[in-house]
Amino acid sequence: MGFPASQTKGPRYSFRPSNLRAVAARFLAMCQAYRQHFRVGKRDVSDEARCYLSGLVMKAPRKNIERMEEYVEGSDYECTQHFVSESPWSHRAVLDHVARDVGDAIGGEESDLLLDESGFTKKGTRSVGVARQYNGRLGKVDNCQVGVFGALSDGSRVSLVDARLYLPGEWTSSPERCEAAGIPELERGFNTKPQLALEIVDNARSNGVAFGCVSFDGFYGAVPDFIGGLVERDCYFVGAVHRDQLVYEDDPRPYLPRRKSGKGRKHTRYRSMKRPIRVDELNAQHRARWHLITVREGTKGWVGFHARRRRVWMWQPGSAEPREVWLLVLRDPFTGELKYLVSNYGKRSTLAFLVRKAARRYFIERAFQDAKTSLGMANYQVRVWKGWHHHMAMVSLAMLFMLKERMLNQRDVSLLSCQDIVELLNFYLPRADTTEEAIFKQLEKRHKKRKNAMETAYQTQRERYPKLKFNLTK
Repeated sequence: MGFPASQTKGPRYSFRPSNLRAVAARFLAMCQAYRQHFRVGKRDVSDEARCYLSGLVMKAPRKNIERMEEYVEGSDYECTQHFVSESPWSHRAVLDHVARDVGDAIGGEESDLLLDESGFTKKGTRSVGVARQYNGRLGKVDNCQVGVFGALSDGSRVSLVDARLYLPGEWTSSPERCEAAGIPELERGFNTKPQLALEIVDNARSNGVAFGCVSFDGFYGAVPDFIGGLVERDCYFVGAVHRDQLVYEDDPRPYLPRRKSGKGRKHTRYRSMKRPIRVDELNAQHRARWHLITVREGTKGWVGFHARRRRVWMWQPGSAEPREVWLLVLRDPFTGELKYLVSNYGKRSTLAFLVRKAARRYFIERAFQDAKTSLGMANYQVRVWKGWHHHMAMVSLAMLFMLKERMLNQRDVSLLSCQDIVELLNFYLPRADTTEEAIFKQLEKRHKKRKNAMETAYQTQRERYPKLKFNLTK
C-alpha cells in the first residue's frame, strides 16, 4: 500500500462562498446558545462574553484586552478584565458544554481523544503556575506556564475539549502563592501532567464524548502509571514512546523470589529472568519489510509513512502484570526520521489502521497552531487561576465555532481555514475602529494610559531613590 496513483490531482476543490455571508449571524447565534453560562446570580455578563469572544475571533495585532477595547464595538477594558479575571461564571461548565458539542459534531468510535501539553512563555513569578520548566514550543526550559489539553479528532477535523493548568511543586507547596493567585483549595494538591491527562479522559467520558482511542506523545508514553491508567479505564491507545523505551521480546513472566530461609519478610516486588531491550535496538534487528501507508491528503502533498510492527511486552519491574502490545515503527519517506509507538489494539488490527491512528496526533498540534495564531490562545493578560481557565474556555468556544463553520461549508468552500473565518468575521462583525473619530478616540485613550504609566514610574523612582537628582539642564 502506498500513495494513491492519482496523487497528482490533489484534494477536491470548490469555492462557492455565498453561505459565508451569514457567518456573523451564526457567530452571534452561538453566543446566544451559550448565554446561560454567563448569568451568575443577579448579574448577567453575557454581553462581556460576546465582546471577549469577538475579540478572539477578530483580526488584531495581539488579541489581548487592550486591543479588544480598540477593535470590538461595545468593549470596555475594565469590564472585560473583570469578566475574565474575577467574574464567578464557571469555566468548567463552558468547557463541558463545548466538549459535548464537539462530541456531537465529530465524536464516535472512529474518533480519537488526543492528549498533549502546551507552554506559554511568561515573565516574573506571580502568574499562576509559572516556573522554570520545559516549554515544548521552544524546545527548552523556560519561564512559562504549562497547560494539559484534550482535543477530539475524526481524522480530518479537530477541536479542543478540555484544558487544565499544571501546578509545579513549588506552587502546591506554597499556600501563600496559591492564595494570592486565587487557586481553589480543592485544586492545590500536586498532580503530575499524566494525572491531569487521565482526568481529561475521565471528564470526556462523563460528558458523553464518544471516542475509540487515546493518543499521546512520548512524555506520557514513558509513564507506566499513565499507560496502566488507560488500561484500567478500558481505553484503546496508540501513543508514542522514546527511542530508549525498554520492552521485552517475550513474556517476561514476572515472579516473586523465594526467601532463602523461612525467616524475614516475604518478597513483594516481582522480578523477571528476561532482559529488556530498547525499541531502537529492537528495530535495528528487525528484518520485516517496510510498507508505505498513506494516511491523508496534506496541503503539500500526500502524507504517508513507511511502517512495520511486531508484538512486544511492556513490564514495569516490581509489578505483577506485563502487557502485550504492538510496537509500531514509522519512518518518514522523505527524511528517514523514525518514530516509535505502542498500542494495545488486538492482534487482528491491520497495520494501516494502526498507522492512521498514530498519525492523528498531528491534529492536536494543528489545533494549537490555529488557537495561537488565529484565536489569541497565548495573548491573555491574566495572572490568577480563574483568569487562565476562563480564557482557555473562551478559546475552546471559539475553536468550536471554527469547527462548525468548516463542517457547514466543507462542500462549498473546501479549503476554508480558521484564519479565513477570522478575516470574514473581521469584516462582518461591528468594529470600534471604523471611523476616523473612533480611531483618534482609541489613540487618545491609549496615550492617556501610557501617560499614567509613565507618571507612576517616575513617582516610584523618586520614592525609591530620593537622593538621586536628575536634571536635563546640566
